[in-house]
Amino acid sequence: MTDAPPTQFAYRSANNLGLVFGHPTYEPVANFEDPGSNVKTFQYSKDGEYLGCALPESVKIFDAETAQLVSEIPKKQIVEIGFSPKGTYISTWERPVKSADGSVHKNLIIWEVITGKQLISFTQKSQNNWNVQWTEDEMYFSRMVTGEVHFYDSKRLDEGITNKLRLENIGDFSISPGKSASIAVFIPEKNAAPAIVRIYSIANFKVPLAQKTFYKADKIQMKWNDSGTNLLVLTQTDVDKTNKSYYGETNLFLLSVTGSYDCRVMLDKEGPIHDVTWGPSSKEFVVIYGYMPAKATLFDHRANPIHEFGTGIFRNTVRFNPQGRLVFIAGFGNLKGEMDIWDRKTLKKIAEIEAPNSSESSWSPDGIYIMTAILSPRLRVDNGYKIWHYTGSLVHNQNIDELLQIQWRPTSVEFYPLADLPPAPEITKGLASPTKTAPATKAGAYLPPHARARGAPSAVKVHENGAKPVGSKNKKKPKQKKEEEVAKETAKVDETENKDPTSPIISNGINNINNSVDTVKSDSASQLSEKDKKIRNLTKKLRQIDELKERQKNGDKLEQTQIKKIETEATLRKELDRLNLQ
Repeated sequence: MTDAPPTQFAYRSANNLGLVFGHPTYEPVANFEDPGSNVKTFQYSKDGEYLGCALPESVKIFDAETAQLVSEIPKKQIVEIGFSPKGTYISTWERPVKSADGSVHKNLIIWEVITGKQLISFTQKSQNNWNVQWTEDEMYFSRMVTGEVHFYDSKRLDEGITNKLRLENIGDFSISPGKSASIAVFIPEKNAAPAIVRIYSIANFKVPLAQKTFYKADKIQMKWNDSGTNLLVLTQTDVDKTNKSYYGETNLFLLSVTGSYDCRVMLDKEGPIHDVTWGPSSKEFVVIYGYMPAKATLFDHRANPIHEFGTGIFRNTVRFNPQGRLVFIAGFGNLKGEMDIWDRKTLKKIAEIEAPNSSESSWSPDGIYIMTAILSPRLRVDNGYKIWHYTGSLVHNQNIDELLQIQWRPTSVEFYPLADLPPAPEITKGLASPTKTAPATKAGAYLPPHARARGAPSAVKVHENGAKPVGSKNKKKPKQKKEEEVAKETAKVDETENKDPTSPIISNGINNINNSVDTVKSDSASQLSEKDKKIRNLTKKLRQIDELKERQKNGDKLEQTQIKKIETEATLRKELDRLNLQ
């Protein structure tokens, strides 16, 4: 086997585009010419061969290993780019404009990467789901128009549309990965008829391979396993008719491509689904679900529960490492940023990490390190990234002003088989690691952030290095006991405060759920201290700002007062952090 290449990642800030090696050097990649402060976005190709970035005057494509310029596409004002699965083609999207002569503006263009040659163009008004979808072998790509999905042969683009899938009221579609490509299509509820998901082979649109009907599905997310043999369908309603949730109901369904099996995934805790992800083996998946504190469960490919990663946990994010050996379960967004690292083989917790305010998290390609990052514009202070060893050690920390985007360079797992888990590395002097050794026994009840801010003591003693020895519990004083009782009452809230008012589901990845406490029951509100009331008020304002930012991202026009409210986010978050540290 060829020697494994060093890991690499790229980041974009308001000032520059950086290309950096991973552990152990964290040095800039030599010969890379920083395009400067005007980079709109960047993207690695799926195989990691190329790095593309959009500039005001052009799109530049670099060889990710050598950092040499491969090609430059002279197209202005590009704001989105995306590579085909093998990196042969690149799509670009610019905001649609009205031409002076009334001609149609074709703002979605597909180019050949090596030559920079334009191949075909389309009109695509919405930035949401702007890109075409490719088959894994790049033989075909597809895009949806009203009532139809159009297919194009990448080798015969001059012939135009080569095939069409016509379905009335089609709302969404998804092309599977894997060698035998399938297409899943979603048709929403209409005139009392249930919603339906159908799976077809792209070679035959006459008879579906599988289908599933269900109600309570105004919108969905479709999640294929890597082999393209099974599909998870995450459904959501706009309104919860039981009035238990402000943000609607969520359900999860499983379909086999062969049509031999389908079911609703039975979840034994009431409340929203926060995140769901397939393991790299394509034979298992993890779901985080339920009103906070939530529950995380591992299921097999027939939706049978295998293992519970814990109940009563404040978590909303789950990620397998590329090899499937390790998994982290974390609580980001407006949760505290706690992460649990689990060994999938032994099903034992290895470590706990605290990475507060993180808005980005991902495994390195070698499956050993986790990157967390605080990004703008969600938080405009303390921007930067941290690299953690899977055992919980903080191995690298870099502050970057106005950090906007960060991504590992994809690399095949064939280079990093990870047969055995390596030991923890030596810690660089000066790196404080807010890590907790995984406890052998439960370390007491979890306190929500607003209650924790009052300084209620931990159930176990904390050493100077942050590790908690098992069994060294402190006796509770009457005042402490009273504070914990108030905290428990305060935690009895309507736990439906998700960051995105249109969807509590994690998307692209993505994905942050706002589960912060907004309102408390009247019988406990009177017991809150002034500090708690301030924290509650700040949390509510920040949730409202998140909602306004999401509306702004979706193209809604905001009032001037709403824009000014968004501009106060950094000040509010700074004040919230100050109160939580008291």
